[in-house]
Amino acid sequence: GSFRIGIYAYLLEQTQVKNVSEGRDKNDIAFSRKLAMGCCSGAIGSFIGTPSELALVRLSADSKLPPAQRRNYSNVIDCLVQITKSEGVANLWRGATPTVLRATLLSSAQLGVTSEIKGHLSKSGWFGPNGSNFYGLPMMFCSTLCSSFIANTVANPFDVIKSRMQSMPVDANGKALYSSMSDCFTKSIKSEGFFVLWRGFTPAFVKLAPYTIISLTLVDKLTKAVTGKDAL
Repeated sequence: GSFRIGIYAYLLEQTQVKNVSEGRDKNDIAFSRKLAMGCCSGAIGSFIGTPSELALVRLSADSKLPPAQRRNYSNVIDCLVQITKSEGVANLWRGATPTVLRATLLSSAQLGVTSEIKGHLSKSGWFGPNGSNFYGLPMMFCSTLCSSFIANTVANPFDVIKSRMQSMPVDANGKALYSSMSDCFTKSIKSEGFFVLWRGFTPAFVKLAPYTIISLTLVDKLTKAVTGKDAL
C-alpha cells in the first residue's frame, strides 16, 4: 500500500509541476491521466509485494487443507523458504498476473477516483471554500468512501481468481489445479456461476473502505502539513 500511494503522489506532483511550468492550473489533470497514474503505481507496488502476499495466502489456506495436503508452514519466512526450495524462486510470483491486474485496477480506482472526486467536491462549495470545512475531513471521507466502493467492484473478480491460484493444491506430479489465470476464470464460472467473481464482496468492502478512508486521509493531511502540498 505504501509503495502505491507514494508512487502515485510522486507522479501527481510531477504532473502538477509541469502544469505550473506551462502556465496552466496545476490541477488541470485529465481524469484518464489520474487513472493511468493509479494503474502504474498499483502495478509496480503489487509486483514487489507479490511474494509476501503469496505467503499470507498460503498460511491462511494451509489449515483448511486435508491433513495429507498441508504444508505445515511455521511462519511467513518458513513459507517463503519452503516455496523456494520445493517449487523454485519463480513460484514466489505465482499468481502475479492476477495480483498485478487486481492492484492495477484497485489503485486506479482508489487513487485516481479519490483525486477526481476530491477535485469536484472542492469546487462545489458543499464542504466550504476549497473543501476546507473541518480541515477537509468530511470531503476526504466522501471521496474515499466512493472510491472504495468502485475499487472493490472492479477488483473483486481478480481477488477471487488470485486467491484461488495462490492457494490451489499441487499433486505429486507437480500438476496444479489451474494452468493459468484464464483457466481459473473459466473453471470458476462454469462450476459456480458468473457471480462467483464477486463472492465475498461485502466483507471485502467492509475491510477495504476503512483502510482506504484512513490511509488516504492520513497521507493527504500529513503531506499537506509537512510539505504544504496535496498528496491526492
